[in-house]
Amino acid sequence: MHQKPASPPIEHAHRAAGESLPFSDTRDFDNSDRGFIGALEKGVITTDDGRVVWDNDAYSFLAGDAPTTVHPSLWRQSQLVARQGLYEVVEGIYQVRGFDLSNITFVEGDTGVIVIDPLISTETAAAALALYREHRGTRPVAAVIYSHSHVDHFGGVFGVASQEDADAGRVEIIAPEGFTADAVAENVYAGVAMARRAGYMYGAVLDRGPRGQVGTGLGQTASSGEVGLIVPTTLITATGETRTVDGVEIEFQLAPGTEAPSEMHFYFPGFRALCLAENATHTQHNLLTLRGALVRDPRAWAGYLTEALGLFADRTDVAFASHHWPTWGREEIVEFISTQRDLYAYLHDQTLRYLNQGLTGAEIAERIELPPTLERAWSARGYYGSVSHNVKAIYQRYMGWFDANPARLWPHPPAELARRYVEALGGIDRVVELAQAAFTAGDFRWAATLGDHAVFADAHHPAARALYADTLEQLGYGAENGTWRNFFLSGATELREGNFGTPAATAAPAVVAQLTPEQLFDAIAISVDGPRAWSLDLAVVVVLTDLDVSYRLTLRNGVLISTRCADDATADLTLRLTRPRMIALVGGDLSSPGLDLIGDESVLGTLLGVLGKGDPAFEIITP
Repeated sequence: MHQKPASPPIEHAHRAAGESLPFSDTRDFDNSDRGFIGALEKGVITTDDGRVVWDNDAYSFLAGDAPTTVHPSLWRQSQLVARQGLYEVVEGIYQVRGFDLSNITFVEGDTGVIVIDPLISTETAAAALALYREHRGTRPVAAVIYSHSHVDHFGGVFGVASQEDADAGRVEIIAPEGFTADAVAENVYAGVAMARRAGYMYGAVLDRGPRGQVGTGLGQTASSGEVGLIVPTTLITATGETRTVDGVEIEFQLAPGTEAPSEMHFYFPGFRALCLAENATHTQHNLLTLRGALVRDPRAWAGYLTEALGLFADRTDVAFASHHWPTWGREEIVEFISTQRDLYAYLHDQTLRYLNQGLTGAEIAERIELPPTLERAWSARGYYGSVSHNVKAIYQRYMGWFDANPARLWPHPPAELARRYVEALGGIDRVVELAQAAFTAGDFRWAATLGDHAVFADAHHPAARALYADTLEQLGYGAENGTWRNFFLSGATELREGNFGTPAATAAPAVVAQLTPEQLFDAIAISVDGPRAWSLDLAVVVVLTDLDVSYRLTLRNGVLISTRCADDATADLTLRLTRPRMIALVGGDLSSPGLDLIGDESVLGTLLGVLGKGDPAFEIITP
């Protein structure tokens, strides 16, 4: 790929950032190195057949000063996050960092070890456990705690425990209430679209280097190994609930609707240590992740951090999270949590203030400024979330997509709008000329807008594609936010090299296998090609023999509705099978045993014939 150098306007902006931010404050470097015990000699983790699922050594280029093609603040953050190894948080609590997007934490009990948040992949979690045992001895895993329902906090569970361990009661799996439904739903319902966009967000296909992917701000990237899920055996249902696991007392605080729909903090009195899950990390987090999700609630987020201060601050000597490095000392902990709390509360309150003055989300994002103390706090900088897209998310949460201007109520879709703009501006060559002038002047945002219209009007115009790619590249170089950089550079990559699709699987089989019947039938309903099913009117009873429950599926008006029913309910066809066999059937397996049909067997083919699949290579940067 023909990557370009940074332009003079970007170099100037980086110099200004270097002069305005407190780079002389090196406490984060001290804390990220504190307690270091040992690391992998080679920071590469592979599958049994040699496929690389994690390569931390790819970030060795981060040594030294920031180049002109990377925002100096993001370079600093990536230097911190790329550290790899086993670290002591406090005697008896250890973290492995730099093995995945997230951290894995080990809490030693009377005879075994409690594992907190076992990363994304089986392979990375297993490697982390092996490193821990190399330095701390071979303790059996007594329990696994999922702090919340995102895959980087449960997906590697098979690297530290087995389903048989959980079924036999040898390993307790602890999670907040609602965990399973939330974990599965996020990965299945909109999984294809989220995974495609995640390829942009994490820079999956970008070269690692000063002109490519340098990290995401929260972690370096996501691993690409085997994803699993063991359903929790213990659910935490109330703040103040306590559990003793392998002799370790744990106090829990539920924090639902914050960084994840199901999330919790927990405190270890015997260690005077507080785990804040992903609600207080060393970055401004997302209120709406760029890969797509439901908008998060900054008011609740700030409220639960305030509650955590009241519950735990007076008796906490160290606070840690499932990303980044710990904070030690009561005063430092209170300041850190308070800064995070104030950040989300300020964004919420000021967005609502401006909203009620009539400003739109885009306008508020340009108007709002953080207080100087927050602006200069490294932990509030926008490496993963940003003031800009968080403010727009808050506006969306309260007001939706429509800004009340009637001209924006029914606009043309992007390709039709682009064609009209290009025609109005004098044709595509003229638009490219205007975009080049904006590029030369350093107005890359306007150049990108013009490039977008040009490419959506004529996706094969060489000059439009080339200039648009160059423009996005400069925006990427200028971004302090890791995910913005990855989005810009991924767009440039697709313009230059073509659609790269979805590099990672959309929904792991182990996660799909945990679908409840209701979730499974919802997933089928989402897959119905409505227009193809308009004329159909059919009913199917599904008897799930392993669960001893039955559902009646009706398809009419292109809509599939599922309801509980008796085994002998009236239908065109009755299916008798297990839940796993039903999942396989929906995936197209008609031949394996374990499927009994009673009634009009042609109905099954009719139903399956109107089910479609998402497109993991849908276009983003072109129409």
